[in-house]
Amino acid sequence: METNRVPGQDATGLKDEEVSLNETAQNWPLRRVGLRVQDIDACVEYYTKLGFTIVRDERDQQGGGNVGLGAGGQEILALRAVPGGRPRPSRTAGLYHFALLVPDEVELGSFLKHRIDHQLPIDGASDHLVSQALYLNDPEGNGIEVYADRPRETWQFRDGQLAMDTIRLNAPALLQKAQPFSGFSEGLRLGHMHLNVGNLERSQAFYETLGMNLMIGIPGQANFLSWDGYHHHLGINLWAGRNARPVEPDVNGIDFYEIKRAGLASVTLQDPDGVTVIVN
Repeated sequence: METNRVPGQDATGLKDEEVSLNETAQNWPLRRVGLRVQDIDACVEYYTKLGFTIVRDERDQQGGGNVGLGAGGQEILALRAVPGGRPRPSRTAGLYHFALLVPDEVELGSFLKHRIDHQLPIDGASDHLVSQALYLNDPEGNGIEVYADRPRETWQFRDGQLAMDTIRLNAPALLQKAQPFSGFSEGLRLGHMHLNVGNLERSQAFYETLGMNLMIGIPGQANFLSWDGYHHHLGINLWAGRNARPVEPDVNGIDFYEIKRAGLASVTLQDPDGVTVIVN
């Protein structure tokens, strides 16, 4: 598959030590993702079995309210009940998946073994060269990726440009590293967001105003953008259809996602496809 690759270091002008600092948990730019759900109790049960802990519970007796989930006391996922909300229609913009970044392949292997041992479903697995990833779907069809990055110093560059791919995951090698898994560690973070959009160029232009740079482009299909030369903090794709209709407020699925980034003023924005982006 043909790709257009932009070198991460060239895209940012940052030195290696500056990039390393910006990749610490304290400086990580993605903070939380929010989902609108139909059955909040079923979703809370699913996500606690996934490995989250409840850090905020504001449910009411009528099946409404909000729940915050995370790890180490840090909220990463916010669920908001929308009784009477509509399932997301086909050919609409919205969430493709949100991605949970674990600290290392030991935790990823432990998570994988836990899923296998407890006969919990996994919907896909891939090696992307810069990372290793597992894919799942929650009870309402929201896509989830759980992944571990390979160390930045091992990332491969071709003609000075970052190389990524989608190849078969070496699951047995991961499982050999597995340890008992009782939930995500406090090193968990929201690694990246991946959205279905209606127009790549329009969405890219919007996110470039927030300081992101194009890292990889698959012409006519998807673009991957980031800050600081990371492989991607945001994926945008046309896989729900070109000119897909925007997100609507009464449809289940993505509610918002939250960014905290030095140099960005606090503001709540709507991206071109109706996704709420909260900048803190």
